Amino acid sequence: MSASRPLLLALALALGGAPAFAAPAPEAASGWTAKQAVHRREYMVVAAHPLAVAAGQAMLARGGSAVDAAIATQLVLNLVEPQSSGLGGGAFLLHWDAGRRTLSTLDGRETAPAAVDERLFLDADGQPLGFMAAVIGGRSVGVPGTPRLLEAAHRRWGRLPWAELFVPAIRLAREGFIVTPRLAGAIAAAGDFGNAAAQAYFHHADGTPLRAGERLVNAPLAATLEHLAAQGADAYYRGEIAADIVRTVQAAANPGRLSAADLAAYTVRERAPVCAPYRRWRVCGMGAPSSGGITLLQMLGMLEHFPPGDGSVDAVHRYTEAGRLAYADRNRYIADPDFVSVPLAGLLDPAYLAARAALIRPERSLGTAAAGTPPGAQAAASGRAADLPSTSQISIVDRDGNAVSMTTTIENGFGSRLLVDGFLLNNELTDFSFVPSVDGVAVANRVEAGKRPRSSMAPTLVFDADGRLSLVLGSPGGSAIINYVAKTLLGVLDCGLDMQQAIDLPNLGSRNGPTELEAGRGLEALGEALRARGHTVRFVEFNSGTHAIRRVGDGWEGGADPRREGIAAGE
Repeated sequence: MSASRPLLLALALALGGAPAFAAPAPEAASGWTAKQAVHRREYMVVAAHPLAVAAGQAMLARGGSAVDAAIATQLVLNLVEPQSSGLGGGAFLLHWDAGRRTLSTLDGRETAPAAVDERLFLDADGQPLGFMAAVIGGRSVGVPGTPRLLEAAHRRWGRLPWAELFVPAIRLAREGFIVTPRLAGAIAAAGDFGNAAAQAYFHHADGTPLRAGERLVNAPLAATLEHLAAQGADAYYRGEIAADIVRTVQAAANPGRLSAADLAAYTVRERAPVCAPYRRWRVCGMGAPSSGGITLLQMLGMLEHFPPGDGSVDAVHRYTEAGRLAYADRNRYIADPDFVSVPLAGLLDPAYLAARAALIRPERSLGTAAAGTPPGAQAAASGRAADLPSTSQISIVDRDGNAVSMTTTIENGFGSRLLVDGFLLNNELTDFSFVPSVDGVAVANRVEAGKRPRSSMAPTLVFDADGRLSLVLGSPGGSAIINYVAKTLLGVLDCGLDMQQAIDLPNLGSRNGPTELEAGRGLEALGEALRARGHTVRFVEFNSGTHAIRRVGDGWEGGADPRREGIAAGE
């Protein structure tokens, strides 16, 4: 079948002719809402909540930049999607300056406090803690990076006054917003927050969780935002807000080691983008400490040795095998480059990727792939972290063609469950490997003071053969983010789908474990065909939240994931 045919139809035909993709049963948070690609000529905002998108649009309508719109969008997301991102978390931001034709990437990842060491998540017997025992409370809280990241981006690329960007979020926090089905479902699923402030905010006085359709006001967040609007990010990292954060973390039932000095010392890092060719495009992403961009480029570099994906069982098999090989390298080598030597050039070396691609056997799965030895690699042990899917994606293009792809997070749903001054604190330190070494060899992503935990966030920009911006995208989803973004890219670049069709494709892949297929998407026949090739197949409720923009002629085409409540809008 031609690679230009829609993958939905291609996979259906490859598996026997019946349409393979009935709409899935609603998932607990927000279900499935069918969406159409949105076309606009001037600018576009895609994010996880209509109120957040409206805030971003308002900034662009006033002549603001893509960064102005991203800041306003993020601040509203903190209010209306508090379980996923906010002032208590961190983010990675890609910025394209169309006039200067320059790509910049900012690292606003959380950092480990100065007082922690590699035993942070080990019990008295040296055994790893259970995940939720590590998450809830102050132990898991890293130094937040989002407020400082927003300020750094605004100083470089903002046009509107800083305080103006806060107006929509402050108004909504004061007046309240309507709780959506997704937020209500997340609150109900979370159970007891283990923190009096969070429990009271998300529940009624009788202990019952908030319901969809109810109005929620957050006066403490409004006050916090007013301080930030007037005083900049220093109002967060020094003074009363900082003292409140430290007090909350250290007084929690599972206390943490975050200090006022840790907050005051936080800095945003500018990192070099990671870019590589894929067929006739150039794909660019975030470098370490995010593994997202590197692992995505490894997958694409291997898949380029095969014909473009056409939705056949062969194509899905190759895709999942490339994922196994790339995730194996990710787990061994990628961590904070300020602490470990990440063999970036070796991981993306064409000859190395050709050798890795040659390991993909057409008729038999690798099962669990071994990490390779890329040029320049130093000895390291593979480590795993939970890397859970509570994150949000903001994709924006302004009227001058400047673009932002920003993936933002507090890690687990509702982060550490600690609410302070109206926002939730992250549990980002659980993205470190709980085990510091294996057989005497240090794990690259082990806990160390001042270190940034490895992430899978993959904000991505794609450029055509003439160097013009072609795609802006990213997704939440923990360690599955890489597969979500890869699937969407291949849907557009290999299969010629529009932006919404590519996002709608079933999520699938392997993170170097079982082959995971999205449940409720009619993929049972595909699962059986893969099992015949030795795959261990698992059907999973994949709650991606891919938000993407594609250049179409003289305008833009946006798509928002039907699995969440986001929209694409613009002028």
